Amino acid sequence: MSMSLLRYAGRIALACAILVMPLTANADGAREVQVAGRTLTFLDNGPTGRVTFAVVFDPSKPASVAEKDEVMAALGAGMAVGAVTVVGKAVDVGSVAGTSGVGAFYLTHGVNYAAVGAAAKSKKTLSISSDMACVKSGACVMGVAATPKVEIVVNSASAAAIGASFKPAFKMMIKEI
Repeated sequence: MSMSLLRYAGRIALACAILVMPLTANADGAREVQVAGRTLTFLDNGPTGRVTFAVVFDPSKPASVAEKDEVMAALGAGMAVGAVTVVGKAVDVGSVAGTSGVGAFYLTHGVNYAAVGAAAKSKKTLSISSDMACVKSGACVMGVAATPKVEIVVNSASAAAIGASFKPAFKMMIKEI
């Protein structure tokens, strides 16, 4: 098979896996955190067991608070993804530096990407957002979108900075910048 055909087949497989996941809410934030959770299974030496996503929000921005609420509702008491159960912990953007014990920072729209990204990098922790501007800036390792189609973008330099590497099958399904 050609590489383009394998890449296409891989994207279809990922899209199908995501589409058959039960949705706990209809909001975009809910679908995007499910996509983000699925990506953990593609990390080399990825986590197992309970993984906490620090859902970072800015309380002064209603859209950020709304996205945080959607994500936290989607995660509920825990979202099972392979050998991982993702749980959420709402974190005010002003408290990020003191946050510990999390497997990833999930940045909502409107937070100061540079500050949160720097904190995540210093902690060697994955940073994910549904805002692709965060990834393009280098503040986030990964960007996820679920609508209108599933899209996953990885900033290779940011991933390398925290020591994250992904399985070859995943690299065929994503866009690296």
